Amino acid sequence: MTEGIRHPQFEVAVIGAGPGGIAAAAKLRMAGIDDIIVLERADDVGGSWHENHYPGISVDVPSTTYQYSFARNPNWSRFFAPGAEVKKYHAEVARKFGLYELTRFETNVEREVWDDENCCWTLHLNDGSTVTARFVISAIGSFVRPKEDVGIAGAKSFRGKVQRPSSWDEEYDMSGKAVGIIGTGASAVQIVPAIAPEVGSLTVFQRTPVWSVPKPDFVVPKAMKFALGVPGVSATINGAAFVAVDVLLRFVSKTPIGTFRPIADKFDAWMIAGYGRYVRWVVKDPATAAKLSPQFGLLAKRPTMSTGYLPAFNRDNVSLITDPIEKITPTGIKTRDGVLHKLDVLILATGYEVFSDPETYRVGTVVGRDGFDLAEFYNKEGLQAYQSVSVPGLPNRWTLVGPYSWSGTSWHAFVEMTSDHAVRAITETRRRSAATCEVRKEVADEYHRTVHKKAEGVRYYLTELNGHVPTYYRNSQGDSTYIRPAGFFEARKQTLQFPLDDYRYEPAPAAESGKPATPSNNSVPTPVAP
Repeated sequence: MTEGIRHPQFEVAVIGAGPGGIAAAAKLRMAGIDDIIVLERADDVGGSWHENHYPGISVDVPSTTYQYSFARNPNWSRFFAPGAEVKKYHAEVARKFGLYELTRFETNVEREVWDDENCCWTLHLNDGSTVTARFVISAIGSFVRPKEDVGIAGAKSFRGKVQRPSSWDEEYDMSGKAVGIIGTGASAVQIVPAIAPEVGSLTVFQRTPVWSVPKPDFVVPKAMKFALGVPGVSATINGAAFVAVDVLLRFVSKTPIGTFRPIADKFDAWMIAGYGRYVRWVVKDPATAAKLSPQFGLLAKRPTMSTGYLPAFNRDNVSLITDPIEKITPTGIKTRDGVLHKLDVLILATGYEVFSDPETYRVGTVVGRDGFDLAEFYNKEGLQAYQSVSVPGLPNRWTLVGPYSWSGTSWHAFVEMTSDHAVRAITETRRRSAATCEVRKEVADEYHRTVHKKAEGVRYYLTELNGHVPTYYRNSQGDSTYIRPAGFFEARKQTLQFPLDDYRYEPAPAAESGKPATPSNNSVPTPVAP
């Protein structure tokens, strides 16, 4: 046996300080675990709400549902809170739980490597240094990184101003400029109506239309704020919303496929026809309205909410282009019909690499026991994880946003749920005085067989009925690993009450002294909070 066991620097490392990382770190502290380091690539907490500050950004679900159960906010200014307010909320929660003092900012984790001899993870950072931790919670979120390659020839040749939702230059004045935007996803739906009144012209380049229903937004009155401050009121409202989503997901996951197919077919046909009539009512030009009307189901792509998106196309300075893009040139965008659309500003709202795609995982970035490589496993065997959070071969490691994870409810309720799973497993490992905790392979395999079977209806809807539409709900392997095919309450029960023996707990290798290694209790660095 080697001489002694090297103690890790920290007991728990949390990767990411977005909504998930804040939830995980707060839950750890509430469980009495304070030897934590949070590693965040940006210069402040908040994740997407810190990185994204483009015009018109706001939540697309009611503010009352977009918050932690342990830090409810009754003072949202609007029913759908603006982005800056959401960012401020996350910063306040982080300060409340002392997370700024635990966080190392502008630090990107480039590799995670398991050290079997010392029973810890070595995290290789972007500055060439390393951090070692007994446990790791990956809280990098669902949208892992903006797509560097937008898949269009000449993308880097444009000589005008380039804007991206995740790195918006607020100092740049677009007044009177000729602006083009590629993409019609959730960010574009907010950006288009926000900038249309100020720019000289706005050209929207659309590959696929998007469902966009009116957003019932309003200033929250004082009486409503008072009511939301009464204990139990906000939780009750959220609970009602969760019940509605729960019923839908239970129906999809439990209805026999033979019964589900015709119901889904008719539902989509009815919704497509109805939405088409709505678009024709809102958009004055019939040809434009037809182009803006999706010929796929409501739930095939992420639906959006906006009161201003569709009406923006009634403006004289806004045009819609559906001809495929041939290339981006130094002066604009050339479409396949031979037209060059000259632009001063190009907005690339082209999306992110998503957690549910196997391509998002790079070989060599997460390496576990005996050389187990997470990227190789996902690309060969398909995305899978026990309760969406843990994978055999990766001891002492959990992912908050993993395969088959999103339960269709509030993002905060979801990451709280997966955080609770990780904290429960860590607490049990500590209680048993074990060094490692690893989900049993036979348990994980059986769980995956079960969840894959339950996802049959979701797969039909996304890969057969709506297989013609590009969507991040369906990955390159033809699987629907984004969505958890279970109701919220069922998912929460499974996550909070999983059998503790579904994990294997092992002691550390004995050192020369014959005593097992124990984790250190080093203090964490104390950077200055922004």
